[in-house]
Amino acid sequence: MVTGGPEAGKSTLIDRLREAAHAHAQEAGRGIIQDQPAIGGPVLPWSDPALFAELMLCRDLRSHRAAAAGDGPVFFDRGIPDVIGYLRPEGRPVPAHPDTAARTFRYRRRVLVAPPWPEIHPRDTERRQSFAEAERTWERLVATYTEYGYEPVELLRVRVAERVRFVIDELRGTAPRSGT
Repeated sequence: MVTGGPEAGKSTLIDRLREAAHAHAQEAGRGIIQDQPAIGGPVLPWSDPALFAELMLCRDLRSHRAAAAGDGPVFFDRGIPDVIGYLRPEGRPVPAHPDTAARTFRYRRRVLVAPPWPEIHPRDTERRQSFAEAERTWERLVATYTEYGYEPVELLRVRVAERVRFVIDELRGTAPRSGT
């Protein structure tokens, strides 16, 4: 599981792991943001945050189920607790069902958290948050994953090849044991 704020290198890392033949699950939010305009859909974080969160939860549950049915590890680009981390700053109450999902559908205890990284934080059509918002998102996600019993492990701000090596070492249990 890899989480963190926007433009911290998560998807690039997951893409590199995929290229090395590791199973992966795409980030739900980015997929929705790509799909909705393509079909003229209304579900975008800036137009309907509550429905956006519901779609993210549905996609994350489907990804979790698919991974559980397969063999071997799957690298997730975000996960179910991210939905809760998304809802909280919107000033929205967290409904019971995302909380139940986060408590029921579990990932490995140690989750990798990509910290804010100003050198790689350009805005694009899918990510509109400022760097300050990215920092707040990261802090919120670390707190959310901790609240749900996970051990956040901060990824270093290093080249993607070094991050890939760290992730593989983490999977094997040979990575250094320092958390966020």
